Amino acid sequence: MNQPLTSTQLNLPGQQSFYQGKVRDVYTLENDILVMVATDRISAFDVVLDEGIPHKGQVLNQMANFFLDHTQALVPNWKLSCPHPNVTIGRKATPFKVEMVIRGYLTGHAWRLYKSGERSICGLGLPDGFRENERFQQPLITPTTKADFGAHDEDISREAILEQGLVSEEDYEILERYTRTLFEAGQSYAQERGLILVDTKYEFGKTAEGKIILIDEIHTPDSSRYFHAENYQHKLEKGEQQEQLSKEFVRQWLINQGFQGKENQKKPHLPANFIATVSQRYQKLYQKIVGRPFVAQVASDQENLEQSIQKALHNL
Repeated sequence: MNQPLTSTQLNLPGQQSFYQGKVRDVYTLENDILVMVATDRISAFDVVLDEGIPHKGQVLNQMANFFLDHTQALVPNWKLSCPHPNVTIGRKATPFKVEMVIRGYLTGHAWRLYKSGERSICGLGLPDGFRENERFQQPLITPTTKADFGAHDEDISREAILEQGLVSEEDYEILERYTRTLFEAGQSYAQERGLILVDTKYEFGKTAEGKIILIDEIHTPDSSRYFHAENYQHKLEKGEQQEQLSKEFVRQWLINQGFQGKENQKKPHLPANFIATVSQRYQKLYQKIVGRPFVAQVASDQENLEQSIQKALHNL
């Protein structure tokens, strides 16, 4: 197994700037071209953990590329090419300062709020009597602010987004339409795979020409939550936990260690056996969701993973 790729320092032709996100290293080149490297960093509760997960970046990048191609006829996106299993090249766009979260079921963050007594999320009211993981009658769009690196995203209502001028009303209507279109397509695809796309988030940006496009990743285990469809109803009726096909199992492990990214909480150390388990889970998620075997990119004796990326981008 490779050593995890937790950071990169590439030297690319025409490079103008570099930005490190929670998981991706982003290089801006001339002519509004982005090179996005999916590293093996892992974040939870908007906190980047100290240990990387081998092959995680490759899983995320290849899965995101699969779904970018799958949905490109529905919603325009930023992708141009994928020259390396960890790398996507695409068009630069100015990101909107909100992330579009859409939820089909009451689970995860929304359930934790509901369980604590909250009956409103992002200005949307919820009735009493809901069970954990129960399906909403209609998917709910519950946006968050787009935090800078190291900061926390915060729930925000449609009204507050417009009031604060984060997005114009005209653009926001497009974001909502694109969000529902992508989620419907994702749910339909998941159903074919015997899965339920429970919730997800999308990020959008605007190109220099004023076109709104989907950016970053789509329908990956980091941005989305999946359940197995076969036993969903049985587990719901019995009050049992659904089998998670997402990063939620990592969040649950952290919660059990007393960590939810809150002030004065110390990040727990990820033991080697847990890191190996997480890596294996990501690879299995890829195979289950995409429907094809995962072939790990293995660094050779002559070069490490970063060097293989640099080599693949040599002729940009």
